[in-house]
Amino acid sequence: MTEHADPPAQLPLDPLRERALLLTLAGIQFAHILDFMIMMPLGPILIQEFGIGTHEFGLLVSAYTFAGAASGLLAATFVDRFERKRLLLGMFALFALATLACGLAPGFGFLMAARCAAGAFGGVLGSMVQTMVGDLIPFERRGRASGTIMSAFALSTVAGVPLSLVLANHFGWRAPFILIAVLAAGLLLPGWKMLPTLRGHLRSAVIGETERAHPLAAMAEVLRDANHLRALAFMALIMFSGFTVIPYITLYTVANVGIRQEDIPLIYLAGGCATFFTSRWIGRLADRHGKVRVYRIVALCSAVPLLIQTHLVPVPLWLMIVVSTIFFIFVPGRMVPAMAIVTSAVQSRLRGTFLSISGATQQLASGVASFVGGLIIAQDAAGQIVRYDWVGYLAIAATLLAMALAGRIRFRA
Repeated sequence: MTEHADPPAQLPLDPLRERALLLTLAGIQFAHILDFMIMMPLGPILIQEFGIGTHEFGLLVSAYTFAGAASGLLAATFVDRFERKRLLLGMFALFALATLACGLAPGFGFLMAARCAAGAFGGVLGSMVQTMVGDLIPFERRGRASGTIMSAFALSTVAGVPLSLVLANHFGWRAPFILIAVLAAGLLLPGWKMLPTLRGHLRSAVIGETERAHPLAAMAEVLRDANHLRALAFMALIMFSGFTVIPYITLYTVANVGIRQEDIPLIYLAGGCATFFTSRWIGRLADRHGKVRVYRIVALCSAVPLLIQTHLVPVPLWLMIVVSTIFFIFVPGRMVPAMAIVTSAVQSRLRGTFLSISGATQQLASGVASFVGGLIIAQDAAGQIVRYDWVGYLAIAATLLAMALAGRIRFRA
């Protein structure tokens, strides 16, 4: 398969403006990724605070992703009918308000509702960020651009998650959500100044208005394409393989490996530091050696930490940090070439609709994975997590299926 595509319709940006754009988008990505990620290391604190079990905690994690999936499907019916910048920043402002509501929640039920609201708005942000990358960045640099955007994940782990956990340990579980809400509000003004107005897709929509007058017409056009369906299945498998395992790492690490809750920030700090550099390195490799080839290599490597992480026995803190750092490098790292593959699988005129559906697919797959993982694992009478190894085997099987499917996706834009 030859990796080539047409250049974006938008005029090319100069290198300085392109970098500023990517950093702004990465900041938005950082805020909503941190909002999602912070729930997982807060697991032991929330379970004790609300008196819930692992199943209820899995549902609390899944609520965000299920709401994100529903909003992503809804967004697919209108996203290509609006100017990109205004829609992105409007959703980001609503996301900030929903996250603030999480921090002010008086009880478990209210927190669940607030997490649904945050997921509904945050779930659209990821696909909108990737849409703007696809609209503005040429295909030959899209792997590197995806690496820059994915560095937001690294930054959230190297700085955001440890800081949030320190705040939670000292000031209570509400503090991280309030911090994220303040951060998101502070990013709105830079976003308004740095992001360009994008209307090129609107001209394409006007040309095809008679063919796609119904709000669901664009979605139907996306879903009729077999290549789009392969790309969506590919992304669903990746997310499923990661999020059967990831939400329960902290629970397992504290209960079974014997690491103190106070030491958990060190694990995220080390993993985030490594990922901050490796995500961009993986992106450059994907542009140079082929996105599918690099994805398959990184995905195959990710099976090793998936297996080790779900079978750990009590080990010293330094060894736990080594294992978790390898996990952070390869499991999230495979998303760098994967997003470049998926973003390039659709024509520019349908990119917003397709990536909204893709975002919904990712959120739904993550939610199902978290829920399934919560159903499989349990806490025994001694408080230890059991059957986590089953979750690891399931994650590796999904990884192998995604590797097989990657080569069947054709590049179009």
